[in-house]
Parts: sequence; structure tokens; C-alpha cells
Amino acid sequence: MTQKTNAERDSNEKILEDINVLDMSTFVTGGFCSLMLAGQGAQVTKIERPEAGDDIRHSGPPFIDETSPYFWSVNYNKQSVELDLKSEAGMEAFYDLAHKADVIIQNFRPGTAERLGVDYESLREHNDDIIYCAISAFGQTGPWQERPGYDLLIQGMSGIMEVTGEPNRQPVKVGLPMTDLITGMWAGFGVMGALYRRELTGDGDYIDLGMLDATLPWLTKQAGKVFAGESPSRMGTKDPVLAPYQTFQTADGYINIACLNQKLWHDLCDAINRKDLLDDDRFETNADRVNHIDELEKELEQTFREQTTEEWMATLVETAGLPAGPVMDVEDALTNEQTQARETVQYIDHPEYGEIPVIEHPLNFENAETGFEGAPPELGEHNREAFRQLGYSEAAIDELVKRGAFGEQMQAQTTTD
Repeated sequence: MTQKTNAERDSNEKILEDINVLDMSTFVTGGFCSLMLAGQGAQVTKIERPEAGDDIRHSGPPFIDETSPYFWSVNYNKQSVELDLKSEAGMEAFYDLAHKADVIIQNFRPGTAERLGVDYESLREHNDDIIYCAISAFGQTGPWQERPGYDLLIQGMSGIMEVTGEPNRQPVKVGLPMTDLITGMWAGFGVMGALYRRELTGDGDYIDLGMLDATLPWLTKQAGKVFAGESPSRMGTKDPVLAPYQTFQTADGYINIACLNQKLWHDLCDAINRKDLLDDDRFETNADRVNHIDELEKELEQTFREQTTEEWMATLVETAGLPAGPVMDVEDALTNEQTQARETVQYIDHPEYGEIPVIEHPLNFENAETGFEGAPPELGEHNREAFRQLGYSEAAIDELVKRGAFGEQMQAQTTTD
């Protein structure tokens, strides 16, 4: 862990340029955390099971030549090292990597890291200022600590599904792995905080992060209703405290309208030629509109159905300057003129598949670089390179291979060769 002094740093280099991260996690929670760190320059090494790798590699369809583009989306700019942590050689090799690491991320079920010998206390013997982030479904304590948990379960248990979907219909899961990503972002935030604290104190830290804990703070408005003695419910696209703040059908699609104050409400009624609504007692204040939200929806939807989404965008946004936006499909979201102007989607050279798309790191610093430079790794692509970087000779790496550190397949290939 040789880090640059302030005098040695290039003022425009990536913020985490000299930070080394070992990511032992599978799927998305830890992977999205380390993706965030990689985008800011950290060298992230994925520790993967020999021959099998991270389960997300095989998550699909669709596949591109048996490779999941879902795996790509959370693994740009990383190295991949296969290690058999059930072998003596694999553990020795891992401890050498851990000795030089700044951060270790894992999302094992509580107790698994201890059984493998890769828990925080074990690794502190090899690196006493390590920052260790342990992600699990419910955290390391409490009656549910040993339960398995995935995004679907946490969406249900966090209350998200109870407030998502249409009234009087079954609960609906958010259409992306929301709680995985929430947890990954909290993990990234926690790691950055721990790195800053280490700069001040010289001490490492242990971060215990549960997916359920990570998700509950995002309830905000819904939690506020509970604290006020009310019960949140499913409202479709409507909002529990603002109106109109929802989706309306147009002549050819859908448009979102966001009126957060009285001025916007008056400007909206003027723009759509519905000044009669301003004289309706049911809609006088925001509270009135929330209390009569179904009646308001009927009034506005009959108006919005009269024109296309593009026509309404011209009227509301380009002419009146109101907050409104179309409901886009995913392809349009990735390829519209704004994302193109911001170069949000770029392309990286992959040694096997040529150019592959990447959704770029979104933090644009004035005085530091950010973004992805390397393609997502093939399984075990950096088995040798990672140990060369530690100072291993080729003979020493060969010895690791012969002893099965990288798994039986690589061991057998070496024996055959």
C-alpha cells in the first residue's frame, strides 16, 4: 500500500489512482460498489471461483457468445483473478494480495468469511490498516442475520413493493435491481469515508452494511407518512405529497408532469388552456390537489390525450419552460440527444468482442479525471499479471499454479504443457 504524497500527485489524475481494492463479492451489491471506485481510478481485482467465476457472468439471457452483457455493466476497468480459497496455496496467494490492498469488499452470508479465513480479524493480521466492507442481506447482527437475501426479497421487506404499482392490484417490484444498487452506492460512500478517515488517523475500519438497512432511508416520503400516523399505499405514478406529479397518457405515449409549487401549477393551467381548474376549490392548494388527486387526474388526462407527447413537449417545455418529460424506452434513454451530448454512453475495446458499450462514470470533476478505460475482464485474465504486480517471479507464479492456487483446470493445463 504505497500511496503518493500530495507533492507527488498529478492534480488532474483520478482521485483513487493509488488505491487497491480486492472485490470478493458476487452479483451486484459489491460489484457496483467496486465499479464506482474503479471509475475514480482504483485498481479493482475481482477474486473469483476457479472455472465458475462470479455468478453474474452467467446471468441471462441474453448472452453474447456465452458472455452476459449484464456482467459487463458492473465490471468495467477491473482485473480478474481465480483463487481457490479452499486450498492452502490459494489462501497464501490471497493473503499476499490482501497485504498490499487498501480495501476489501465481500458479500458473503455472515459466518462464511470466518469459515474461509478471510474475515476482518484474520486479514488484519496481514494488513492492520485495511478497510473491510462486509455486505449482507440483513447485517452481521440481529435475528435475521443468517438469512439469505436478494433484491426481490429486500424490495418486499423494505416496504418498496407495498407502495409500488396500481391501487387495488398486487405489489410490484421496481423494474431494476434497486436495492442491490442502493446498497452498492452506500458501500461506495462508506469506503470513501473510511479512506478519508484513514488519511486523518492512519486507522483502517470495518464496515457492516445490510441491504435492508441500506434501503430503508430511501423511503423518505413514505416513512414520513408512517411517522405522522398514516399508512402509505400504492398510487401508480402519483405522488403522496405533490399533485400533479405523475404520468399522463398522451395521444401517442406518456408524459410526466412535475408541479412542485403553486407557480408551476398556475403556469401549467395557463399552458394547457385549462384556467378553469384554477377556479376549482378542489384544486386550489397543493394539499387540496393531493386530497382530490383522482379527480385531478381525470381532468388533466382528458386534456393531455388531445395531443402527442412531442407536441406537449414543445408547448410545456420549449415554450412555457415547465418541468415535463416523455416516458422513454431504455434504448431511447441511452441514445437521445442529451446523453449523446454528454457522451454518457461510450465504447471500450474488448480483446475478444471488439468495441463494447459502457455507461460512463457520471461524476465529472473539474480538477480530476474520471471514467472507465478497461474492458470487463475475462475469467482469470489477470491470474499472472496481478502477482507480477506484487513482485512474484514467473517461477513463483508457476509454483502457485502447480499447487492449485488458481484451480484444477489451470493446474492441469500446466501439468499437460
